[in-house]
Amino acid sequence: MIVVRDLRKHFGEVKAVDGVSFEARDGEITGLLGPNGAGKTTTLRMLYSLLPPDSGEIRIDGLDPTQDAMEIKRTLGVVPDGRGLYNRLTARENIRYYGDLHGLSRGDITQRIDELVETLDMGDIIDRRTEGFSQGQQVKVAIARAMVHRPQTVLLDEPSNGLDVMSTRALREYIRSLKTGGHSVVLSTHIMQEVAALCDRIVIIAKGKVAADGTASELLERSGRDTLEDAFVELIGSEEGLLM
Repeated sequence: MIVVRDLRKHFGEVKAVDGVSFEARDGEITGLLGPNGAGKTTTLRMLYSLLPPDSGEIRIDGLDPTQDAMEIKRTLGVVPDGRGLYNRLTARENIRYYGDLHGLSRGDITQRIDELVETLDMGDIIDRRTEGFSQGQQVKVAIARAMVHRPQTVLLDEPSNGLDVMSTRALREYIRSLKTGGHSVVLSTHIMQEVAALCDRIVIIAKGKVAADGTASELLERSGRDTLEDAFVELIGSEEGLLM
């Protein structure tokens, strides 16, 4: 479970994150929904301790990223906005390297890779170098790498960017399986259809602030609109939503 209270991060005069608060519960998919530049990626980077917050409170499974960064890395699985694959390594070697970093035994790493290859349908790419991989293939490797140590909490930053229809469907099915397994999943996206298809709760972020937080039905009721897209535009009070 993730608890965020009054989180703030400024870059000079730019208030990238300006008082964000929300909760992401186990067994649920929580969507961070907002236009590009809203502060979603900065928020996630603070959650997985890549950026220190200027102020505010974060607890991930009871741990504070500013104090327990190494321990949090053991409980988190992160798929960042830049996939960060090592192009000279095969998919298997990329995943194995992260298993080594988490201190898994060679036997456990081999078992986990075999499981992930089957789950993510990676048999045709697992022993290929990742240089030249398609977007969908890169995402599969990034997810497998993030999940090799069986983390409880999973952070996904724009995971479907650049994916074709079939890859997107497969990704969504896998994210649903994480929820079924009791994981806490935070999904950052600007794609309305993704939120509607996956998320139990939605945190709408605009200009670094939380504009609204609730289930889809709660947001529809609060906005007085009939569709989630119209609700989004109404709740952020900006034509930025029309870019969705």
